[in-house]
Amino acid sequence: MSGENIIKENKMGTMPINKLLISMSLPMMISMLVQALYNVVDSIFVSQISENALTAVSLAFPIQSFMIAIGVGTGVGINALLSRSLGEKKFEEANKAANNGIFLAVMSYLFFLIIGLVFSKKFFEWQTNIKDIIEGGYSYLIIVTTCSFGMYGQVVFEKLMQSTGKTLYSMTTQLTGAVINIILDPILIFGLLGCPKLGIAGAAVATVIGQTCGMCLGFYLNVSKNKEIEIKIKGFRPNFKTIKSIYAVGIPSIIMASIGSVMTFGLNKILLAFTSTATAVFGVYFKLQSFIFMPVFGLNNGMVPIVSYNYGAKNKDRLMKTVKISIIYGVSIMFIGLSLFQIFPRQLLGLFSASKDMINIGVPALKTISLSFIFAGYCIVVGSMFQALGNGFMSLIVSIGRQLVVLLPTAYLLSKTGNLNMVWWAFPIAEIASVILSIIGFKYVYKKEILPLDSGVDKLKKKSDIIKYSTES
Repeated sequence: MSGENIIKENKMGTMPINKLLISMSLPMMISMLVQALYNVVDSIFVSQISENALTAVSLAFPIQSFMIAIGVGTGVGINALLSRSLGEKKFEEANKAANNGIFLAVMSYLFFLIIGLVFSKKFFEWQTNIKDIIEGGYSYLIIVTTCSFGMYGQVVFEKLMQSTGKTLYSMTTQLTGAVINIILDPILIFGLLGCPKLGIAGAAVATVIGQTCGMCLGFYLNVSKNKEIEIKIKGFRPNFKTIKSIYAVGIPSIIMASIGSVMTFGLNKILLAFTSTATAVFGVYFKLQSFIFMPVFGLNNGMVPIVSYNYGAKNKDRLMKTVKISIIYGVSIMFIGLSLFQIFPRQLLGLFSASKDMINIGVPALKTISLSFIFAGYCIVVGSMFQALGNGFMSLIVSIGRQLVVLLPTAYLLSKTGNLNMVWWAFPIAEIASVILSIIGFKYVYKKEILPLDSGVDKLKKKSDIIKYSTES
């Protein structure tokens, strides 16, 4: 067979790294920023109802985080397996990863359908006895859980496009869902244009409609534009070997993100002991910080398939250059975020109709927590590298160390001082611990997984030379 008949190399193995990373990450960063925008818009409109309404949405956040953790964690596993399979030219394995990933999205939805129906109201009753917060939170949570099929479908179809380097299409689906959500928010919350006034429930309905539209568009784009994989619904049977490979990377990622839900739930309990306003501030912080973190996550979404592909192709130099450039970009983005939080905390809180008490609590909170941002930029990128190389367990260790071993206990101990402002220092303290663990993990993974790629490149070169010699003969 002549060289011209060999399957064309994917751009992840040939394009200059900086150009490739930007071309794959920038669409995801833009779409992630829009995602962050509609999360903030939700809370801005809800805050105009009342502070209790804002607190209710904040208390619902751990469950929403858990839902997202399942979807995105599974997506990370799909992304890593599919990209690696393409790098190894195992196209049938790539198709199995895609189709079993869709199956797992359906199973995830059914799980949260049950969770929503059984536990939505109890979840708020475990946290507070304020009736207004319980009722408002229940009306919001029951909708986002029982109608979460759109969210899971949108995530998996986005990951399939990211895995094959088609991040522009992935961005399109995210933008579509986000823009629809933003448009519907005021209409459904306040009853505009003849629609019923749904209050907090309107924010939830707007969210699930946006997600469902994003899912439908994602399915269409994968079927019509993503020619590197083939989606087969008819005659599909789950492949447990493929599912195991997906979750080998995905489960540590799911657990890692779920730990964030546990941390948020625990910290909400600590803050409620001071005042429900502190919980509202914490919820606002999470919405605001998403503007800073989401672009870094978008950067990671562009980085992961490049790292996985070049790991499968045994190209150490391209892999390491991708990681190094990603760290530089990640830390730079977080430095911008740090500057904004330090200079404009009062203005940022003002977006949420903040009361005087909320301003007094929120300004020192934002200034203190944001000190952790630069450390977090490094840790987020390195953690994604672990996952891309199939070492999700390493990311899990770092996350457990940061959020459960350091952050929550430190926050609890600092709360015993009786000074609410001291509690926020748990974040930079925990992030410093995370940096130390990430550096240790990086050294371990580099020695175990990346250094051996040099010998693999030598073998591939020899094999290529043999093929070249035989074809010339």
